[in-house]
Amino acid sequence: SGESKVFEESFASLAFTFILATIAVYLVLAGQFESFVHPFTILFALPLAIFGAFLALGTLGMTLNIYSFIGVVMLIGLVTKNSILLVDYTNTLRDRGQPLRQAVIDAGSVRLRPILMTAISTLFGILPVAIGLGAGAESRRPLGAAVAGGITASTLLTLIVVPVVYTLVDDALAWVRRSVRSRTAQVNTR
Repeated sequence: SGESKVFEESFASLAFTFILATIAVYLVLAGQFESFVHPFTILFALPLAIFGAFLALGTLGMTLNIYSFIGVVMLIGLVTKNSILLVDYTNTLRDRGQPLRQAVIDAGSVRLRPILMTAISTLFGILPVAIGLGAGAESRRPLGAAVAGGITASTLLTLIVVPVVYTLVDDALAWVRRSVRSRTAQVNTR
């Protein structure tokens, strides 16, 4: 009872906020890309960020508390931007007629600098919070550590994992389209 009950209620509210934020980001991305598939590719960076946040918290001996969970919720918006840059430019190159593999490679090399610049600037922006400077900083340190760890891990892993997932998803969609066409052709010949 008391503080424990308030903490439990707060944590449940934050978990609901995390789920709601993920759904909202998915819906916005589905509208932006006019696809229900590419947002999954983009949101694949989210588990990578959460892994980085938990790794940073564990390495620094911090616990998952309200502040660190707020940092994890913040990561939803922060880490999807890298994936959006990659997927959007890959789609642009594909629309220009480039084959899948070449478009993924070119998108990664062209978007590497903007991704690193935004990640580094975000990292330097959250560093004072993670270090714990100022009054009341001890309680905010887990938030900074979670965001810094999540940004670092997602930036490094997103550059590798998201292009691979994009390629796998696109190959799976092409296979489904071929299967539907062949079945349609078989039905039409009967």
